[in-house]
Parts: sequence; C-alpha cells; structure tokens
Amino acid sequence: MPYRRTPRVQARLDAQREALVAAAVALLAEQGYAGCSVAAVASRAGVSTGSVYRYFPGKAELVVEVFRNLVGREVQAVEDAAASPGDLIDRVVAIVETFANRALKSPTLAYALLAEPVDPPVEAERLVFRRVFQEAFATHVTEAIKAGALPPQDAKITAAALVGAVAEVLVGPLSAGVASADTVPSLVRFTLRALGADDAAHS
Repeated sequence: MPYRRTPRVQARLDAQREALVAAAVALLAEQGYAGCSVAAVASRAGVSTGSVYRYFPGKAELVVEVFRNLVGREVQAVEDAAASPGDLIDRVVAIVETFANRALKSPTLAYALLAEPVDPPVEAERLVFRRVFQEAFATHVTEAIKAGALPPQDAKITAAALVGAVAEVLVGPLSAGVASADTVPSLVRFTLRALGADDAAHS
C-alpha cells in the first residue's frame, strides 16, 4: 500500500513551502534575482539548503512560483483600481498609475519582475506576466472603443504597445532605485495620447 500523508504532515509541508516562497519574495525585494540564491532562501526561511530542493529543483523553479504569486497580486491590484469610479478612459489610466506606482514603491522587486537578467524558465514566466497585463489593458480599451470614448483601433496592439512603453519607461528608475516626481504623470499623459483620448479632459 502506498504511503499517504496525514493532513497534519501535509499541512506542515505546505507551510514550509509557503515559507520558502515568502523568503524568496523578501530576498527579491532586497537584492533582486542575483541575490536570491537557494542558500540565501534557505537561510531566510530557517531551513537547510537541502530542504529547498525537496520542493523545487532549483532557484529558477522557485522564482517561477514567486513570479506567479506576485503576478496574481499585481493583476488584482490593477483590476481593483480599474473598477473604481470614473469613466472608461479613467479605468485604463488607473491601470497605468497603479502599476507604475506599485513598481516604484518596491523598485528592486519590480526590476526583477520586469528587466533583470534571469534564467530561461523565469524569462518565460516574465512573458506570461506581460501578456496578463496586456489582456487587462485590452479589455478596458475595447470597452472604451465600443462606447465611443476612444477612436477605433486594435485594442490588442494598443495594449501590447502600452505595456511595452510603461515597462521601458520604468526600467531606468527601477534600476537606479529613484524616479522623478513627473514619471507617473508623464506616463499618464503618454497613455492618453497613445489612446487617442483628450488628455486635457483627464489630467
């Protein structure tokens, strides 16, 4: 008969896995991907290095799970912002503002998510991260086009261009750890112009 874990044992294993993920998030926020080694994660979580390999084949696989957790959190934050009161264009602007402001509050972590050199499995997850945000943009752009608030355009191409532009603008400030006070307002103005919206009416 194969061994079956008891609920107590499974709960302990799940808790340890969550502790490892939390430790990796903390290290990414402090030191970026380069500083998030398996040994460092184990030390932060208070376990042996071998314990990490019980759950993850290596650093890349651990960080992939971290990325997935963080992406879910960030997507929820921008969707919550887009659901706040305002017209359809304001909802698209809210995505830009929320994404940029959250990134700038945790620059080392955001840089790891967006641009820091990483291993191939993590890079693949980064592409998923960008696609998820593109879909969030595209949904609200499509609604605004249908309502006549924006001129006709390919919402998917607009969304992809916006995500790329926002990420590119943020890379410099995130890598430096500092941004000018006009970074986010400038991104908002650019977004409105790119959408074909009246930026004076949404400033």
